[in-house]
Amino acid sequence: MAVVCSKADWFVASCSTALIAINLKQSREPFVFDCAKAEKKTSEADGDSKSAGEGSEEKDSGSDRILAFAVSASGKHVALTDDHKRLVLFCTEPSWQCISTRWVVRRCTSLVFTQAEDELFVADKSGDVYSFSVLEPQKPGELKLGHLSMLLDVTLSPDDKYIITADRDEKIRVSLRRSPYNIQAFCLEHREFVSALLVPAGHPDWLLSGSGDGTMKVWHYENGRRLHSVDLRQFTLDSENTDTEKRFAVSRIISSPDGKHIAVQCERLPSVQLFVVDSGTEGCLSPAETLALPHAPWDVTFDSQNQLWVLLETEDVNVLLYQYSEQHWKLCDSQTPELRRVTEALQAQWSTFTGSVGLESPFKHLYKVNFDNMASYLQKKQERLEQESRKRAAANGSKPNKRSKTESSTVPQNTS
Repeated sequence: MAVVCSKADWFVASCSTALIAINLKQSREPFVFDCAKAEKKTSEADGDSKSAGEGSEEKDSGSDRILAFAVSASGKHVALTDDHKRLVLFCTEPSWQCISTRWVVRRCTSLVFTQAEDELFVADKSGDVYSFSVLEPQKPGELKLGHLSMLLDVTLSPDDKYIITADRDEKIRVSLRRSPYNIQAFCLEHREFVSALLVPAGHPDWLLSGSGDGTMKVWHYENGRRLHSVDLRQFTLDSENTDTEKRFAVSRIISSPDGKHIAVQCERLPSVQLFVVDSGTEGCLSPAETLALPHAPWDVTFDSQNQLWVLLETEDVNVLLYQYSEQHWKLCDSQTPELRRVTEALQAQWSTFTGSVGLESPFKHLYKVNFDNMASYLQKKQERLEQESRKRAAANGSKPNKRSKTESSTVPQNTS
């Protein structure tokens, strides 16, 4: 999968083992970081992680594929983590530079910087959240909190007071950042895994969540109260094939920097749904437009100018750019300077993207397994029992019957 994010003057994309940063304002060479050529873990670092109390550390046999990355609010810091369990921290000013490579205990799923940009929070697949210092880039991480299931996203309140985590078991947990063992609230109404979280710009008390149940919900996260729910199936286009497994997950929710627009992306659907934030109502989003795309997008992001970028799985037209004008989202001309810079840079690095074209959904194995009806369940159970019975019969037929031999030796002989 490919992921994009735009902050300040930078458009940052990751795919496979590469992180690519493109300056939107200046014509300069993009910064490219390849995890396959990055620092390797030393035996000393491995010993340090084992001595830190992580006795259940998983075997390190991963690749160099990037699993997640994050850009700080100012765009001055970027962090990535890969399948080899590196955590790499960059600064972008005055120029891009790798300032540290640390190691996480387990493979990570999501990263987020604090607004103060002094800490980086890392969520992993085992359900734990670690904090890593940005100001002390060599300092090991500190365990902050844990869930009982895989974490899929983590975010922070704009005042850095709360850590908000979402897991595979439908839970959204709101914890105090300074004392994460104190749980402020739970947001509990989704019926499938929670795949996306967002505290939208301009509404610091709202939380938007997306799920494998195909809905987006708006919460007052401090007390766990649901304000609004949107079933995204009602916005699917007629040409979209939504019969595949009859379900889809929300893969991305993003907010424009001015806080007026929300964009929602769902897996496998060749469209992006736009909403307008109704400032006069509590937690209400009004459907605006459904952008029809030539292909299902990899990812979407807003830039600092409130423009919407859409990354596609095609080399010829790999990025689309939309601007909001006259109450509508309009496709920008391909010769727009910043769009041309991004398109040319991604085409030059397209070899890193080709291996991710057409990959199956990362959410495929997260859905609950449900039986269509009891008859199907009982039939499968009966078939399994019959198969086990045949195996036992075959095993008994290949071994001497000890009971039969014993019984035959005790039968009295006929002496007549």
